[in-house]
This record gives sequence, C-alpha cells and structure tokens, in this order.
Amino acid sequence: MENLSRRNFIRNAAAMAVGTGLLGTLTQRQAFASQLDDYKALVCVYFYGGLDSSDTLIPYDQESYDQLLSHRASLMDAYNVNADNSSRNRNNLLPISPINNQDLGSLQYAFPSDLSGMKGLFDSQEMAVLGSVGTLVEPTTRAQFETKSVRVPPRLFSHNDQQSTWLSLNPEGANIGWGGRILDATVNKHPELDPRFMALNLSRTSLYVTGEQTRSFKISSNGSARVSALKTPHIIGSSQNYNVARERLSAFLQRKNSASSNVFVRDLTQLQGNGISNGALFDEQYDMAPDLVTNFPNTQLADQLEAVANTIAIRDNIGAKRQIFFVGIPGFDTHANQAIAMPGLHKHINDAVMAFRNAMVELNAWDKVTLFTASDFGRTLTSNSTGTDHGWGAHHFIMGGGVKGGRIYGSMPNLDTSSNSYTDRRGRLIPTVSVEQYASTLGSWFGLDQTELQSTLPNLANFNEKDLGFFI
Repeated sequence: MENLSRRNFIRNAAAMAVGTGLLGTLTQRQAFASQLDDYKALVCVYFYGGLDSSDTLIPYDQESYDQLLSHRASLMDAYNVNADNSSRNRNNLLPISPINNQDLGSLQYAFPSDLSGMKGLFDSQEMAVLGSVGTLVEPTTRAQFETKSVRVPPRLFSHNDQQSTWLSLNPEGANIGWGGRILDATVNKHPELDPRFMALNLSRTSLYVTGEQTRSFKISSNGSARVSALKTPHIIGSSQNYNVARERLSAFLQRKNSASSNVFVRDLTQLQGNGISNGALFDEQYDMAPDLVTNFPNTQLADQLEAVANTIAIRDNIGAKRQIFFVGIPGFDTHANQAIAMPGLHKHINDAVMAFRNAMVELNAWDKVTLFTASDFGRTLTSNSTGTDHGWGAHHFIMGGGVKGGRIYGSMPNLDTSSNSYTDRRGRLIPTVSVEQYASTLGSWFGLDQTELQSTLPNLANFNEKDLGFFI
C-alpha cells in the first residue's frame, strides 16, 4: 500500500505541475546512444468543443447535399447558401476524388474553400480521412444502443467526459493518456531511450501525453515553461545583482537531494530538480534551433505548430528518437453562430497545418512525422437554429509523408437520420471506428507490435480490425 500511495503521489504531483513544466521523471535514465536508427513523431491537433464533420468535409453528391440543406435549413440560411458568393454554395465547394472511390458508392465529398490547402494535401496523397471515428467500448449498432444491450462510454455527449475519453480512454478524472501509454510501451521496448523530451504538451491539458513513466514536458513558442523568475531577469533584485540572485534561485530549485525523512518530500524535491534541469537543457538547445525559412501565421495553432517544428529541428541535440506532441485550439462548441465561426476556424487550421507541412519538408522530416486530428465528439447532423449540438462520431484527418493518403478509411454514412448510422435523436452519428483502433494504427507506425498495443489499449481486443491501413 505504501508503494502504491507513493506512486499515486508522484503521478498526481506531476499532473498538478506539468502546466509549469517544473517536474521531471523521478529517476533519470542514463542517456545512451539509442539503438533506434530512425526518428518518428506523432502530433495530435485537438479541436476543443466538438468538430462538426458535416461542415468540414461536406456531402457533395447532389442527393446528399440536398439532404444536408434539409437537415440544416436554418444553418444554411445563416450561410446565405443560395448566394453566388456563399462558402457553402455547392458551386464554391472543392470536391475530392478519393482513390478508393468505389467503396463510397454514390457518396461524394468536398472541402470548403477555407480548407483549400488541406484539399491539396488530400489530392497529393499526403492526407487521409478517417470516417465515423469516436469513443466506443465495443462495436455498437443503433438497435444495441437503443436497447442498452452493449457497453458504451460513460456520460456520452458530455464535453469533459468525452474529451477525457478521447484522450485517455476513460471519463473525467483519468490521469494517464493513451499517448502517454504508447510512450511508456515504447520506453519499455527500448530502455535505452531518454524519456525526458518524448512527451511534449503545448495545450491546456497534458492528459494525452502523460504516462506512468513518461512525464509531460510543457513547451511554448518561447521554449520550455519554466519559473518566470529564471527567464525574466528584471523580476529578481536590482540590475546589478539579478544574475547572482537568479543563479542562486536556480541552484535552490535544482537541488535533487533532501535531508527530509519524509519520502514524499524527497520525491518531490527530486522531481522538481529534474524538471528545472531539463528545462534549462531544453532551452539551451531550443535557442540554438536554426531559423526556419517557412513563415508561420501569427495564430494560436500556428504558434504551437511552429514550436513543434523548432523542437523537431533540435531532435538530435536533445537525444529524441520518438516524440508525441499535443496541441489544441478552442472554439468548436458551435451551438450558435456557426456560420460566423467556422470559416475563420477552418482558415486558422488550414494555414497553420500547411505551414507545418512546409516546415517539415524543409527539415526533411515530413516522412518521419504524422499529424492527426481529434475532438470531444462530432456534432448533430440536424441544426438547432444557427448552430449544431453535441454528437458522437466524427470524421478526422491524418497527414504526413508516411500516410497512404488520398483515401477515405473507416465508413461514411448516408444522410438519412432514420438509418442505422445514427441514434434515434438529432442525427448523432454512431461511430464505426473506435478511438482505440485509431490509436492502434498510429501506435503501430510509431513502432509497437500488436502484443504491445493490446496491452496498451484496454478495449482494442473488442474490435476485429486492429490496423486501419492508413500508412504506407
């Protein structure tokens, strides 16, 4: 019980402090030359609030488009859809031609013009679409959902719980994410890896990249998130003595040994010391990162992805062979005024993602990096007036030089809300692909085998298809 309590203390202390980037791992692994001869990184781009897939990858064949107009009459009116210059006018959409078009039957899809860059990535086979993915415990049909004859994730349609389930496979209160689990399994498989800079968080929650062994390391466009007094000289003392004061403060915070008889105090002191040391080491290398020719827009997501690109640029200097990054932007809880919000959000995403792709090509790392999207849930097919409400399944995007792009994986529903593709209310899409199948496919590319993935992802065994096939 003492060991279990101590383990929980360490984990919870890390969870409370990751926002400041102060804590490291309890024991530092010796930095060996990694036996891995390649580099791979996963970049999770999270859309807080619930991405509306039907307003992002828009049904385009005439029958489906007409059904969309019917289900979303008030929303489409807000888009002024009949105007020649409307972004949702069918004539202004950007249709795609998936390589596996035969799997879709008569269904066709298009991007809005604000996602023209991503449409180009799909056309050049650098991006794939994963249809109807969401939180599941086991395969679920409409009849099973209505009769409650299968297990489903707790508290469906709740922001906090479904966000947590997407990121950790458990509802609110979880403290280990599936990205962190993949990193733990990777470190167990390759104990020569240095875990200090494997789990990188740039968003408001570190859950996704927090593991049992791998701790989230907070970074921003300015480098690591450290004690402000160590990075802002004028805060400490006068102009004559701030360097001395800062060095003393740094030495005090970096102390890793405590004379306390309390094991928790000793652990926390060591964790804090490691965190400060790691931050100083990271910043030293980050400040020397080569300037990228690629120009990133001055937006929230672009700032985060630029920091990811700069971190990937120094991967050799910090001894990183495997990394997972978590970035995210808010604004997708579009219950109202969706026609005002979505075009701006789409342009925000498109421009940031395209800059990141260009930076990876510049660094000769595009085939080593996979960017993928996630969100709390999808949104209802029917509109409520000028917006949409909480749904379930959604369509997401995977891009990178190693992606078998230009294809749509998973399944794409028709727009008949009375069909088996939806719940009996509001046109909530029932997922046909679980988050764990999504995670398993990403984890396989990352270097884990099926045995390792089965032990990492608790519900994966409930699904027949373990690898969705979207990698070359």
